[in-house]
Amino acid sequence: MDFLYTCETLKLEFPLAEPEEAKFVILGVPFDGTTSFKPGARFGPTLIRHATLNLESYILDYDVDIAEFPIADIGDVAVVAGDPRKTADRVMETIKELKRVNPSATPILLGGEHSQTLGAVEALKPASYVVFDAHLDLRESYEDNPYNHACVARRISELGVREAMFGIRSGTREEVEYAEREGIAWVHARDYDFEAFVELVKPLPEPIYLSVDIDVFDLSLVPSTGTPEAGGLGFWDVVEAVEWLVENKRIAGFDIMEVAGSELGDVTALTAAKLLFYFIGAMGTRRP
Repeated sequence: MDFLYTCETLKLEFPLAEPEEAKFVILGVPFDGTTSFKPGARFGPTLIRHATLNLESYILDYDVDIAEFPIADIGDVAVVAGDPRKTADRVMETIKELKRVNPSATPILLGGEHSQTLGAVEALKPASYVVFDAHLDLRESYEDNPYNHACVARRISELGVREAMFGIRSGTREEVEYAEREGIAWVHARDYDFEAFVELVKPLPEPIYLSVDIDVFDLSLVPSTGTPEAGGLGFWDVVEAVEWLVENKRIAGFDIMEVAGSELGDVTALTAAKLLFYFIGAMGTRRP
């Protein structure tokens, strides 16, 4: 199947299914047009896909080989250079196209700047948005752009989507005040534990869109990302949360964003690829 706004790129090594028949559909978003510190997120989708070549598709924890699941990779969105809104529109239209031909598919975005999560949320219309991130991303505007990567959670909140944020350790006073005013729950990285996570997400309405900004992790795991912050979460902290969500909530879509770098085999991409495999493994083995 051809999509209006996608282009061919490096794809996963697995035997791939057709998008119409796949349970999981991967879409890259190689955009970093509003990156404000370290560039390179445009290479994120390629770096993550390449990093999967280093990984076994068999997940020891789950006794499952994800290569046996119907996974499609439809390539990358053809971005509009420097324009986060128009690129997000293409993300939105591509996911809408996918859901028209395969309503049961779970879209998985690989990025790429976090600004592009907005397009996926607009397409899927989840009731709730759960995000792991170092930053609140609740600015009204940043660098004179309301669609900057620092504004994505604000734009999603304005859609009427409930939000819960974890691993936070950076934001402005105005963002904190907005979160309080709008009832947006968030947990600082130094206060994070599994019980706090479950307490906040358990009452959230479904379906849920799950987003992981790679900068949520400790810097030793993710040295190549657009706006790195010290003091992040561990890998298993996030995996445990993903497992709980998959088992207890209906997931509309998933993304791993803000993977940057310029060299194949980058540590950040390896972390993202491993998380991708765990998400697919957990989703593929969940009880009906």
